[in-house]
Amino acid sequence: MTDAQQADAGRDFTEIRFQVADHIATITLHRPERLNAFTHTMAAELISAFDLTDADDDVRAVVLTGSGRGFCAGADLAGGAATFDHDAVGRAGGRTDFGTIDGVPRDGGGCVALRIAASVKPVVVAVNGPAVGVGSTMTLPADIRIAAESARFGFVFARRGLVPEAASSWFLPRVVGISQAMEWVATGRVFDSAEALAGRLVSRVVPDDELLTTAYALATEIAENTSAVSVAHSRRLMWSMLGASSPWDAHRLDSAAMQRLGQGPDAAEGVMSFLEKRPAKFPAVLADHEDTLPSWPGRPDDVR
Repeated sequence: MTDAQQADAGRDFTEIRFQVADHIATITLHRPERLNAFTHTMAAELISAFDLTDADDDVRAVVLTGSGRGFCAGADLAGGAATFDHDAVGRAGGRTDFGTIDGVPRDGGGCVALRIAASVKPVVVAVNGPAVGVGSTMTLPADIRIAAESARFGFVFARRGLVPEAASSWFLPRVVGISQAMEWVATGRVFDSAEALAGRLVSRVVPDDELLTTAYALATEIAENTSAVSVAHSRRLMWSMLGASSPWDAHRLDSAAMQRLGQGPDAAEGVMSFLEKRPAKFPAVLADHEDTLPSWPGRPDDVR
């Protein structure tokens, strides 16, 4: 994506910021005056941003973070008691039509989570400050979560008379295990970054002023050293196999990918660069291998 194309792509965003530099796309939640509280506009813009990153061969990794003092304080509660009532009078104007599933309106957080899940680029979340409600659940389909020491998390839905959304009842137990997931969900408490690390919700905790440096260093390591085609296939294989019934399912898919990618230019370059003791320059693009890329998560028939 050229600088001009990048500017055009991000020009219409009002609640996020979008930037591509050094093969890394940065998506920043940008409502700092509201601690980046989540809205339907933000949801739609996040989905569009991940469409852009998937379509751009120059993007090798995505970093998702928040502006100002927090990552995301959860849903914007400006609607008061009717905030979560989809049919409330006067609420339609603030909502985006994400369609229906099984005949009911789709949850906006779930639409974002499933779009992140479907990404063909690895996603690193840099959590700064509060990440509560959807601020926590939207991060679960990301591949790596890094927290600042000041980060706070909370699956607070039971304290609001709701249930965990954003497909988190699928993602959270797979990320941290059912016991830890239920402790956080049943209590609805807000917890600190140390507890998040102990519970394996995040992979590391760093000082606040090192958060983005750490996230970018990790994204850069991916961008500079790996094949985009290999990483995309690996991401889909890993995530899709979380729901598989047998290791034979993995064997079937990875055998097909090994056979196809093994004949490709990236495998040849990976071997020769290693033998010649030089940095690899992988030439393949994902469009050349989409037929072997596992389709995940599959879109069910009742989505309209």
